[in-house]
Amino acid sequence: MIKGKDIYEVVAALVPLYLALFLAYGSVRWLKIFTQEQCSGISRFVSVFAVPFLSFDFISSNNPYTMNLRFLAADSLQKIVVLLALFLFNTFTKWGSIDWSITLFSLITLPNTLVMGDPLLKAMYGEFTHALMTQIVVLQSVIWYTLLLVLFEYRGAKLLISEQFPETAGSIATLRVDSSVSSLNGREPLHADAEVGENGQLHVVVRSMSRSVSMASSFHKSYSTGVEIYPFPSSREQTSLQSFGVHESRFWRSKSDGDAVFNSGLVSSFPSIKPVFQGSRSGGQTNRDMSSSDGATSNMGLHMFGWSRRESSTSEVNMKHAVNRVAPSDQLAVHELEEIREGIEHPVMGRRRELSIEEDDGNKRQQMPRVSVMIKLILTMVWRNLLRNPNAWASVFGLVWSLIFFRWNIAMPKIVRKCIDIISHTGLGMAMFSLGLFMALQPKIITCGKTRATISLVIRFLIGPAVILATSKAMSIHGVLLNVAIVQAALPQGIVPFVFAKEYNLHPDILSTAVIFGMVVALPVTIIYYVVLGVL
Repeated sequence: MIKGKDIYEVVAALVPLYLALFLAYGSVRWLKIFTQEQCSGISRFVSVFAVPFLSFDFISSNNPYTMNLRFLAADSLQKIVVLLALFLFNTFTKWGSIDWSITLFSLITLPNTLVMGDPLLKAMYGEFTHALMTQIVVLQSVIWYTLLLVLFEYRGAKLLISEQFPETAGSIATLRVDSSVSSLNGREPLHADAEVGENGQLHVVVRSMSRSVSMASSFHKSYSTGVEIYPFPSSREQTSLQSFGVHESRFWRSKSDGDAVFNSGLVSSFPSIKPVFQGSRSGGQTNRDMSSSDGATSNMGLHMFGWSRRESSTSEVNMKHAVNRVAPSDQLAVHELEEIREGIEHPVMGRRRELSIEEDDGNKRQQMPRVSVMIKLILTMVWRNLLRNPNAWASVFGLVWSLIFFRWNIAMPKIVRKCIDIISHTGLGMAMFSLGLFMALQPKIITCGKTRATISLVIRFLIGPAVILATSKAMSIHGVLLNVAIVQAALPQGIVPFVFAKEYNLHPDILSTAVIFGMVVALPVTIIYYVVLGVL
């Protein structure tokens, strides 16, 4: 029977967390103590130092040789069942998509165990839950967050290939990513160079757009005499180039011969855009001589076309404007200009249609490279992401140290232990403080609309616990251990899935609402679960 004292212990465990949260919220929203730049610095400290040190301290204290395998099996089975259900829904229905599969998997199976779970469950059921929550955090950090990253990078690779190779993706034999590319999250402007092999297969290299711009700048410097550069019409295009699909075409024209046009540029990623060679109408021969009659370097024009997945409407206007600037000087025929314009516009509009939620079924029919090519690409990008993720390093080091300590009882040097403690002890409070700053910087708590917010909270607080109840029963888990599993699954949304969603621009409004509003309603929800499970 649940007593009033038990409820007080739960409230006493959560109120300090909420104090840090609301102090940060009030400091920004009402008192204006912190600027947005200062909030960003605090959040950076939390993500790079406080939480990684907290994760290391948390994971290294767990004895990996005495883990509760049935409890972990039930938790893992929950995630596997959800993944299988989403895969079947995505495969056999027209409503499913990789986008919603990733978001729903995050909402159902990845709660905030590290920050909220440990203090809450210890207050409810005792100190033994600390070991269970630590074990859950180990699996989350090492396995499930890595799997989530794989899903995001797979989605990024799929978008990249469908943008760059809408009709020839099946012919890709090799797909290499330049070392300058750190992720396929769409924030970094990329383009793909392709070479056709002897057997007609494509060998593709994905490069960073910034490197290409640097190469173009170097080329410009070497031909600086009399060279005209036509930039994008709007400086906003620099922002809108945060995308996967960037195509460059260079049209060089000798002003000594107004009809001579030479196309020399990066390999076109779209078959619909073809090189344009226009010969002299008087002689009927293509003139590729880049020098004037006196041997001096001719004036040339550099035109670059690009588009963005995020701001396709702005890019489309800029591309039309760029094409219009080419036409008067190059004196292209009307039908040739239209061919170029259609080649630019149609992939953009097609990409926009593919990305729309209503027509995600078209995304399923997209031709893709063979499985080995995709696996190599995804593993490469996931590895690069993990290498630059301090929390991933902290989780691995914590697991390694726990294996060493609990096997040979080798104590950590006191000076090292103190260095870790002084930062890790700030992790819990600073994580909640950073979350409060984030809440205060949002224009409103519910950013995705009331309907989606309601659905996301139902998924978070009802479906997740229902699935873990079924999988726990399947693993013959009963009593207090079953209650712990259910309450742990009913915790607020985890912060890491939201960070991924924001990084890859996939339903960040839904995940932010689940994190923020979920944190607000977590206290009454978990107390209701605690009381109901105690009565049953």
